Amino acid sequence: MLYEAVRENLATLLAEASEVGRGLPRYVERDFARYLECGVLAHGFARVRCESCTDELLVAFSCKGRGVCPSCNAKRAHVTAMHLVEQVLPHVPYRRWTLSFPHRVRWVLLKEAGLLSDVLTVFLRAVFALQRRRARRQGLRAGQVGAVSFIQFFGSALQVTPHFHSLVPDGVFVLREGGVRFEPLPPPTQGEVERLLKGVRHRVLRLLESRCRRPRKVR
Repeated sequence: MLYEAVRENLATLLAEASEVGRGLPRYVERDFARYLECGVLAHGFARVRCESCTDELLVAFSCKGRGVCPSCNAKRAHVTAMHLVEQVLPHVPYRRWTLSFPHRVRWVLLKEAGLLSDVLTVFLRAVFALQRRRARRQGLRAGQVGAVSFIQFFGSALQVTPHFHSLVPDGVFVLREGGVRFEPLPPPTQGEVERLLKGVRHRVLRLLESRCRRPRKVR
């Protein structure tokens, strides 16, 4: 259904976007065009042959897009997850931290180059500070933490809503004799989460205010 909707309405969408403004960004047009070619043998394929049974199969090229193609997006997510689990993440408990934003700041975050990255840094520093404070209360000094984060730009209804998903070890890594050891921590309390959110909100608003006051370069 999605493929048919794009195929039948893409030309109209591009024409209407050009009439009301500058049109869609080129990378968006390119992503749509590549999606219409994804999995179609006429746009290229690989010929796969089994040496033992001599059976042959034609495998159409994929678009490898990051936007509208659900098949390529699912494959990319699967491959990324396998890489993280098998090659990157230590085998310890994890907690997923999610941060979303109210409507009045979403467009600001998207329009200002580099702002989303700076806000993610503010968020992760707050989470890391909370982990280290909780570790010190358990008698664990110099605990180290880390995270794997993903920035998403759309919600389940394709509405524009930038938000973060951060996978954080539910504990700290401490240097011991013989190497590094993971020390688990109990789950954060509701009060700790609320205080963290209050601090992140304060720092993000200060960051937004400073960016809005900063003079823009004239080209």
